[in-house]
Amino acid sequence: MELGAGRIRFTPGEVVPGDYHFSIGTAGSTVLVCQTILPVLALANASSSVTFEGGTHNGMSPSLCFLEQSYLPLLQKMGIGCQVERSALGFYPAGGGKWKITINPAKDLNRIELTEAASNFAVAPENCRLHALVSQLPPSIGEREIETARAILNWNASKGAVTEVDSQGPGNSFQLKIDSKTHTSLFEVVGELGVSGERVAKRCAGRVRKFIHSQAAVEEQLADQLLIPMVLAGSGSYTTTKPTLHTTTNIEVIRQFVDINITMKRHNEVCWKITLDR
Repeated sequence: MELGAGRIRFTPGEVVPGDYHFSIGTAGSTVLVCQTILPVLALANASSSVTFEGGTHNGMSPSLCFLEQSYLPLLQKMGIGCQVERSALGFYPAGGGKWKITINPAKDLNRIELTEAASNFAVAPENCRLHALVSQLPPSIGEREIETARAILNWNASKGAVTEVDSQGPGNSFQLKIDSKTHTSLFEVVGELGVSGERVAKRCAGRVRKFIHSQAAVEEQLADQLLIPMVLAGSGSYTTTKPTLHTTTNIEVIRQFVDINITMKRHNEVCWKITLDR
């Protein structure tokens, strides 16, 4: 490819399973690298093991917690088995995270349907959880985040926990989770210098309230990331909030490479249904 070129020629070769190691060297997202190569290795003819070094929680991309608790369990339902081993977490800006994933490929992927509203489960305390990660910071920050979000969402009877973790630098990740019959919706806001724990919790709780109101099954970040696995399965559908630019761009790129029908149908002002079918 050359500067100013108007075309790209894509000539994929044979997928080669094996042991790989990617070291970003900064707090850049190791999870995005993983999500790039995982669908490819998931269709290989043997298992692969991939080690990553870099950022795991930087606020600008899916976190390792999101990958483990929301994304990978759905891939498991589709037939792709993955196991994650953590060595260290890496927060922005220090990075320093290290982890490994083992990918067991699948010959064929199963279709999944995710259409039951998460709000049906958010009314039960046992389906809602609050979790704060803190590294080299007072645990009271996480406690304030949990207290604030509980008050906003009225999740007073739901479980909350603060976990102190070791990393190369200070960091904080606040997470709110809704468990449904099919998967876990994980909402996360990473703490920033000069931003109070209360503000972090309000941002996260605001996203949860918007999602519950939508009556959708899949939150906006997972909606974007499920597209490639569903394409490989050949079909699938889910309801989600208004498609983000990430989602619509992903769909347009997919259409350039794969002969598959992708439709977006609006259910109400804040809920859409996305369907993939060959």
